[in-house]
Amino acid sequence: MSATTHDPTRSPRRRGPDRDHEMGDDAAFWDKIAEEYAASPVKDVASYERTLERTRAHLSPSDEILEVGCGTGSTALRLASDVAHVTATDGSNAMLEIARGKAHEQGVGNVRFAQSMLPDPALEERTYDAVLAFNTLHLVSDLPAVLRNLANALEPGGLLITKTVCLAEQTRLWAIPLFVLRLLGKAPSVHLLSFDALETAICDAGFEIVEMGDHPAPRNRFVVARKKPTP
Repeated sequence: MSATTHDPTRSPRRRGPDRDHEMGDDAAFWDKIAEEYAASPVKDVASYERTLERTRAHLSPSDEILEVGCGTGSTALRLASDVAHVTATDGSNAMLEIARGKAHEQGVGNVRFAQSMLPDPALEERTYDAVLAFNTLHLVSDLPAVLRNLANALEPGGLLITKTVCLAEQTRLWAIPLFVLRLLGKAPSVHLLSFDALETAICDAGFEIVEMGDHPAPRNRFVVARKKPTP
């Protein structure tokens, strides 16, 4: 695997006890709501279908792709017929069990589901043609480390395809209700990103942005970014 603008041999920084505790709490939250989450319909079907359409435009039948934060596997299963293989990961075992059941029911055989907490050095043990991260990057504790981790899991010229909730595009007052909901166990950790902060972090991790969009507007940013070659 060739390097990004960062040292490719550098593993994501070690997680301290506070971060491990936070990630464990978040996994427990998603485990608790997995059944309810799986039963909930997509709120904005048009925007979801637009995201799938733009994602497919960057994939090819020979691609082997990684999806992080796959939840109950809906997107991985929708895209499975467009690529050779999908590795789909999530931190919640309960979500993954539902995803495996859906894959079995739908007869999809080219998707592998596995547990993974970001950043995860194990993701770098092989490389992929594309990495997908939908509604995930605003939930990670260390965005720069996660983006370096994902860059190291990509082939040279590989694509990061992501859609991220950027609540700071509306107001940072979101921090108050989110903090209260987290204390009550009714929300995971959520980080208030702006479009500029997200795009800067992606570029700093060794990517060049090739497509952006807002679907749905006003606080969701769709980004396709290509891993830069070694200078």
